Amino acid sequence: MFSQCHFLSHSHSPIPNSSLSPTFRLRAMTPHTTPLQLNRFAEVGNAVADAAGEVIRKYFRKNFDVLHKHDLSPVTIADRSAEEAMVSIILDNFPSHAIYGEENGWRCKEKTADYVWVLDPIDGTKSFITGKPVFGTLIALLQNGIPILGIIDQPVLKERWIGISGKRTTLNGQEISTRTCADLSQAYLYTTSPHLFSGDAEEAFIRVRSKVKIPLYGCDCYAYALLSSGFVDLVVESGLKPYDFLALVPVIEGAGGVITDWKGDKLLWEASPFSIATSFDVVAAGDKQIHQQALDSLQWK
Repeated sequence: MFSQCHFLSHSHSPIPNSSLSPTFRLRAMTPHTTPLQLNRFAEVGNAVADAAGEVIRKYFRKNFDVLHKHDLSPVTIADRSAEEAMVSIILDNFPSHAIYGEENGWRCKEKTADYVWVLDPIDGTKSFITGKPVFGTLIALLQNGIPILGIIDQPVLKERWIGISGKRTTLNGQEISTRTCADLSQAYLYTTSPHLFSGDAEEAFIRVRSKVKIPLYGCDCYAYALLSSGFVDLVVESGLKPYDFLALVPVIEGAGGVITDWKGDKLLWEASPFSIATSFDVVAAGDKQIHQQALDSLQWK
C-alpha cells in the first residue's frame, strides 16, 4: 500500500495515460513497477519538464533579481517559479507521491512515500544568470530510494534526455549510447569548475586530470548529458547534492555508462522530511574501463 500524501488540487487536468515506444531491456525494473506505470511516469515527467521550460524561457537573458541562499548559492524567481509549476503537475497526477525539491524540500504530509520525485528546476543557476545555455532541469523519480526515471532537460536548446528503468536512454525520442574509450589517456574529461574542489578532493581530481587527454570546464548537468550521447568520456565532480545527480543515474546507465561515488559505490539517497541534502562526490564514465581507471586514480578512501 502506498503512503498517501494529501494536497489541494490545482486547476489543470491530469494528463492522460499513454505509452512510449518500446525499447529493449537494459536493467531490471524495480519490483512492482510495471511497464505501463513506467510509461505513465515518463509521460508526466515530460509534462513536468515542459512546465518548467515555459517558465525558464521567460526569464532567460532577462533582467531579474539574484538572491543568495544560506549556503551562498544563487537563486532566482525562475528557480522558484519553475519548481512550483513542476510540483503542481505532479500533485495533480500523483497525489500519493512525495516531492523533494531543491528550493522547498519535502512535500508530503506523511513521513515516507513509496514514490518520491526529486527536482532541481535549474541545475547550473550561475550559467543561467550569465546567459549560458548549459544549465538544465533535473527530474528524478525514486521508488523506495531507487531512481527509476531520470530527465535532463535543456529548455533553451530544447534538448531532452530521458532515462527509464529497463529502457534505452533517448534524446528527443532517439535512442543514444555512450562511446567506447578504454584508456584514460584518450579521455575527454568535464567538470563544472576546478575551483569547486578543495583539500584532498582537489588533489584526487588533479590525479585524474593529469592523466586524461583533454580536461574541459563549465557544463553543469549538461556534461553528463553529453556523456550519455557519446561526446564526453568522463565527468568528475565533488560536493553534489542528491537533486544534482539522482536524475543522471537512469540517463547514464540507460545509455550504457556508469555513474558512482568516488569509491565505486552506487549513488543512493533516501528522501524524507528529515533528510539532509548531503554532499556526494560523483564520477561518471561512458566506458566501464576508464571508470575503473578514474577510481584507481582518485584513490578515495
